[in-house]
Amino acid sequence: MGLTTQVQPVMLPVKGDVVDNDTAEFYDYWGIDNYCSPKKVADVLNAANGAPVTVEIASNGGDVFAGSEIYSALKQYPGKVTVNVVGLAASAASVIAMAGDTINIAPTAQLMIHKAWSGVEGNADDLKHESGVLSSIDQSIAAAYEAKTGISEPDLLQMMSTETWMNAKEAVDKGFADSIMFQGEEQPQVMNAVGTTVVPKATLNKFRNMMMKLADKERPQKKAASKSAILLRKKLSILRGDKDEH
Repeated sequence: MGLTTQVQPVMLPVKGDVVDNDTAEFYDYWGIDNYCSPKKVADVLNAANGAPVTVEIASNGGDVFAGSEIYSALKQYPGKVTVNVVGLAASAASVIAMAGDTINIAPTAQLMIHKAWSGVEGNADDLKHESGVLSSIDQSIAAAYEAKTGISEPDLLQMMSTETWMNAKEAVDKGFADSIMFQGEEQPQVMNAVGTTVVPKATLNKFRNMMMKLADKERPQKKAASKSAILLRKKLSILRGDKDEH
């Protein structure tokens, strides 16, 4: 009898700002890597080639159309997509979260939905036109929530209008998530071993939470101490017109 090889999921982080591809080029130039763009997501999905993908979300959101592109790319992906909301999934990031085949949310995480907004100048006709555009965008956003939750569009638009924040339990109760992460730790762990060498699940879950938090904190610190920080100072020096130092 042959052994079954389990395919490890490909990790896809949605952290920081959700931006379009042009803005991503600006971020890359200045050495800012804490962002998510359609191209970044497409590159990961293309490399994954149908393997299971786990999307980790901790983002305040950003560009609504970039979020829509990412949502569509995840929905069209042929492999299984699991979404883990590990921090805040707000605005465009909450739309991205709805693309998961399974959506999990950490006990300490939050999910926030609201209406789209923009800055516009012009006369009454311009403002009236922009209002119509925003209303249409709101309906598009609500469609992603409706597909997942089954909540009616009018009710969703009302929730968006009042800027609704949901903790893990509320997100699951309302259908925005399927389960709360790390629950079920009290279930018996069936063993087939001599002695007690296997680490308990509760300890492993605490370790995973700790490591995720440490990784998020250390990433920017390591970046600042790297040669990217030196490159950034040189670019700023050029912008200021500083004379070369010898």
